[in-house]
Amino acid sequence: MIRRYCCPASMLQPVRKQTLSDAVFEQLRDRIVHGELEAGSRLPAERELCELLQVNRGALREALKRLEQARLVRMHHGGATRILNYRDEAGLDLLPALLVDPEQPLNIQVAESVLEMRSALAPEMARLAAIRGGPQAAERLEAIVHDMHESRANLDSLHELAMEFWAEIARASNNIAYRLVSNTLRESYRQFRSLLTGILAREYRDHDSYAAIARAVRHADSVAAQNRAAALTRIGESGVASVLETLRLEGTAR
Repeated sequence: MIRRYCCPASMLQPVRKQTLSDAVFEQLRDRIVHGELEAGSRLPAERELCELLQVNRGALREALKRLEQARLVRMHHGGATRILNYRDEAGLDLLPALLVDPEQPLNIQVAESVLEMRSALAPEMARLAAIRGGPQAAERLEAIVHDMHESRANLDSLHELAMEFWAEIARASNNIAYRLVSNTLRESYRQFRSLLTGILAREYRDHDSYAAIARAVRHADSVAAQNRAAALTRIGESGVASVLETLRLEGTAR
């Protein structure tokens, strides 16, 4: 029987010895999400992979275990490891890796998906925060808004404070699913901070909207919180959409 392996030797690169298991995991993960390792195909046997990657078997097995936990591969009894379709199997923790595009600053299609999720999520989190957050959440939000006003000339500080504001909104929503999604979005933003900080400057500087959301949480006004959160994220959405369109046109022109 002829075995079909999915990755020729030229596709894999030797791994730096100081970060063995992490580097193996990241290299194989990136090959999978960028389609270089096809869903349904098999990875070579462990011994061959160790030779291709120039790592020991312990580091390889640790990386394969992480890939299986991320639902990118399935390891079968007897040692066979098959690539899964990450679109059907993987979770939100894969988003930061999916945003990376070898051909341009970021993957436009994935970035648009993240933007749509953010616009849908933020108003609902704010609505629940107004219902469930109470005075303590309002105090924390008001303190962040105060710091944002004091830091209005410093975009880097505004970025960090805006991330903190939405993290507090997620906590105040008392919805664990929203909190976990919010964590993933925040990690995705962190990866492209230099690109996003300038794009979202208008949103970060809209002090009145942040203050209005905090005030709505203070007064348990769920409708006001939801509406102001929706209006605030639309500001950033328009800026990001414009940049993504520019990147798309640049990619088409190549």
